[in-house]
Amino acid sequence: MPDLFAALPDAVSVYEVSPRDGLQNEPGIVPLEGKKRIIRALAAAGLKRIEATSFVSPKWVPQLADAGDLLAQLPPPDGVTFSALVPNEKGLERARESTLPEIAVFLSSSETHNRLNTNKSVDASLDLFAGIVPQAREMGIRVRAYVSTVWGCPYEGPIAIDKSVGIARRLVEMGCYQVALSDTIGVGTPKQTKEIVQAALGELAVEQIALHLHDTRGTALANVLVGLELGVRNFDASIGGLGGCPYAPGASGNLATEDLVFLLEGMGLQTGIDLDKLIEAGAIAEQVVGRILPGKVHQAGAFRLRKAP
Repeated sequence: MPDLFAALPDAVSVYEVSPRDGLQNEPGIVPLEGKKRIIRALAAAGLKRIEATSFVSPKWVPQLADAGDLLAQLPPPDGVTFSALVPNEKGLERARESTLPEIAVFLSSSETHNRLNTNKSVDASLDLFAGIVPQAREMGIRVRAYVSTVWGCPYEGPIAIDKSVGIARRLVEMGCYQVALSDTIGVGTPKQTKEIVQAALGELAVEQIALHLHDTRGTALANVLVGLELGVRNFDASIGGLGGCPYAPGASGNLATEDLVFLLEGMGLQTGIDLDKLIEAGAIAEQVVGRILPGKVHQAGAFRLRKAP
């Protein structure tokens, strides 16, 4: 029988999305000081890549209207990179003013979802980013990208894999250093994930691929294992499982960072993250948002294997 884990990477990079993807989906406005507490705790736990906020119009995402103030008052600790979601040229200018080293652009592989989320067609979004991404790079800003609804759309159902991979390839050709293939509504299963990742590896280098998985139906970690087996070493996660999508009915939170790190640590993979401090960060996030968070390790706590006496 073949060893399913023979090709595992030695180390994995975790890209933390809770300050943006998590808090933007909260029904209330999280105070600025609360956001700063969460981000400081995430950095203290060892997370090196943190998507801190979004420069989307406050009209559409009032929860992140304080993006400029947050970044001005919270310089990243040494070795930590902050990024922000940027929807257009105005967002790029705000990111430049905030001296961010990295931004993220986003679109969906589903026409319906993309129009609801961005008020644009997929082609119009790609045309927009064809202007923004080179501008950002000329400013010395790295660009990451999201392709949403790759595993399925709440309005259109299954999405053709070649369409999603084609969008990802175009984003890399524009200059994006990495594309996060996203299971926005958490419908992915391991066989489907294997097909998607294998198709993506036919067009992109493995370091250009990240997986952004929601745990709506409890399959996120199973899909992580498939990604790991195929060599993927970049995964998005959100503390305590914060998150969702306002334009994807029924979509619950992202894969919880604690759950991901517990799995990776148990498999002997290096993340540079302190799980105990990560659990503390989850407790802070829960205090700040004022509700119980769904992450499994967040609720159960850590567990250290020890040899029996």
